[in-house]
Amino acid sequence: MKNKKHLLYLICFAFVVIFLAEIIGFQSISFGSFSVSILPLVFAVFFGMIFAVPAFRKGIFKKVYSVENVQFASKNLLFIMLPLMAYYGASVAPQITEILSVGWVFLFQEVGNLGTILFALPIALMLGLKRTAIGATLGLSREGELAYITEKYTLESAEGRGVLSMYLIGTLFGSVFFSLFAPLLLNFGFDVRALGMAAGMGSASMMTAAASAVAALRPESEEIILAYASASQLLTSFLGTYTMVFLAIPLQRFMYNTLTRGDNYDHGK
Repeated sequence: MKNKKHLLYLICFAFVVIFLAEIIGFQSISFGSFSVSILPLVFAVFFGMIFAVPAFRKGIFKKVYSVENVQFASKNLLFIMLPLMAYYGASVAPQITEILSVGWVFLFQEVGNLGTILFALPIALMLGLKRTAIGATLGLSREGELAYITEKYTLESAEGRGVLSMYLIGTLFGSVFFSLFAPLLLNFGFDVRALGMAAGMGSASMMTAAASAVAALRPESEEIILAYASASQLLTSFLGTYTMVFLAIPLQRFMYNTLTRGDNYDHGK
């Protein structure tokens, strides 16, 4: 009974946060010739994070952020996102002809998953993360990467701590970051189709934030942006595992062994 009561607090709090975020609405901030769009989603995430800080987590907020509610939210996030993913999946059909005309580009953009290894792994090793860097720089550290690292090293290992840390950081800040970064690229002349395609990175929340932010600035191209993002998301979800296993992991193993010159990737846990 106590758990159900705490869940009621969480549901009410969620409605209040959504209401406040919708009242604030879409905001655009200009920095000279550049403009950054801020979606209601960003404000909702911000409110949720602020009241989760221990200094504010007292009284009713202590009940909202109870252990039971946090566990419930983490376990059911996927189910909450399913209607949204169904909507995005349906948005692909009207644009299927145009999407198929550039189909090879969708396959090529999968190589972008190697960017975290090429750029982040050397920096992580310079910062002294050692084997933690293996988990922290494998893609965006979403479900696929989390499953692989857990199976091979366990979450108690240094690699496990790395992937879990990035998974949590991505969950908390990923949607905020991409909702700000994606529309910023419009100022550099990027095509809206390219930004829509780039939004499908394997994370439903990040894809939604990035695609919606770009669509808000280019409402005349909203259907194209959402269709490209949805198609890219579906393809990433399907091919992401194969890209990780056959391209990302061998590259990461080679770079790690080369840069460390002693701590072999294949040995130890």
